[in-house]
Amino acid sequence: MKAVITSGRLAAFAFSIALSAASAPTASAASATASGPSALALAAVLSADSAVHNSFDKRVLARLFAGDTNISFPPHKKISVKVNSITCRVSNVDITSRSCDLTFTTGKRALKGREANELYGTLAVAGVAAEGAAGSMIESVTNLDCTVDPNAVKQKDGSGADCTFTTGP
Repeated sequence: MKAVITSGRLAAFAFSIALSAASAPTASAASATASGPSALALAAVLSADSAVHNSFDKRVLARLFAGDTNISFPPHKKISVKVNSITCRVSNVDITSRSCDLTFTTGKRALKGREANELYGTLAVAGVAAEGAAGSMIESVTNLDCTVDPNAVKQKDGSGADCTFTTGP
């Protein structure tokens, strides 16, 4: 018995292949959040490199991140840390290579070595998954917006720090 494929069957077969390919998983951007300790860590690590914050807010974040809650901060005031985009690369071939590129509304900053490793690790703790590409592991986020309420953090109940961001390409 010989199988005969008619043009109608061929078209249906081609359509089903195209439909399968269209529904295959692809990398896409996704909204994400971090709160509590990972959000405080992310805000504190990024504030050190941000040109958009005043030195008082940077010192407050650094002290909170170091565990020092004996601070005086105006009630109802919050600290905001915003970054347009972050791309961190750590090579799994050249194990000495690690870098992060940060883009703020006021400019760009490049980190290397320990500073890049600290940010890469902090992003991982905040739930950003690394993707591999040609000898590198890459973590990237856009539209990162962290808000820290120092007076809430002082309460030591897990509240007071939240971040939102978009992951992926």
